[in-house]
Amino acid sequence: MKKIEQIIPTLNLIYFDYDYKKNLFINEVDYTNENVKKEFFKITYVLSKHNIRFDVLENNSLIAINKKFSIFDRIIKKIKDKIEDYNNSKANIFLLNNQKRKWAKNIPLFEIKYLEKDIDLRKYDALVFSSQNGVMAIDKVNSDWKDIPSYVIGKESAKKVKELGGYINFIANKSNTYEFTNELVCELKNKKVLYVRGNKITSNISDDLNKNGILSEEVILYENNYIEPLVKEVLPKNSKIIFSSPSTVEYFFKTFKWHHSFKAISIGETTLKYFPSDIKPILSDKASLSSCIKKAILL
Repeated sequence: MKKIEQIIPTLNLIYFDYDYKKNLFINEVDYTNENVKKEFFKITYVLSKHNIRFDVLENNSLIAINKKFSIFDRIIKKIKDKIEDYNNSKANIFLLNNQKRKWAKNIPLFEIKYLEKDIDLRKYDALVFSSQNGVMAIDKVNSDWKDIPSYVIGKESAKKVKELGGYINFIANKSNTYEFTNELVCELKNKKVLYVRGNKITSNISDDLNKNGILSEEVILYENNYIEPLVKEVLPKNSKIIFSSPSTVEYFFKTFKWHHSFKAISIGETTLKYFPSDIKPILSDKASLSSCIKKAILL
């Protein structure tokens, strides 16, 4: 019988994360999402196939490994979860976008403007996305992208590809574009690539691929533009601010003054490099907003 540690990498999970300490598969996306259901059934099928005991909790959002829960266990867990929800909802955790996440408040500091362009996708064998905005942008201009394998960085981008009906061929394990490019070189050998990006980038993946012998072109399909809040919110002391890109670092310090009691959480190593030298951000364990929020709660 295979150990769970051997099975996790083979599942290629997008919606569920595995908590090695608690022995839980955890999903924070609405289970009515068809892609979530498919991943849920894939997990339970593989666990059953390898004779690994498990139990399912909370509307299929949790899968516990090597444990069965009694009715009493379930009641106790619900009580603990309610207490945790109450405590976490009081935490001053801020996202600098308009994406709704449990326990986080939103201060949108930018807007995405999608650009209209005619693109002939027939000459490309692969599409590269470093942001979910790129996925949404290409979906607005040419639906044929769904027939071309997508290579993405981060689960957020992967979820958007799935949601819009695309085909994922590769999800980068690394959270910065430099290491992402290194991973792509082997994957994209002998393919013609289109890198879909915005007007602001920290490194040019297309140029890097070309330098490594991969025939790559790029197209700018969206703009990331700063928006100043109509009412500038006064952030309470001990606020925990999540920075999901280098541009959010720029926009935050353009809008707010930093207080020594604040905590900064960076979604990845690339974003980490853009903070002022006197601020020491904390790196999220994974390149996702959910992971950032979990890290903020622990601070």
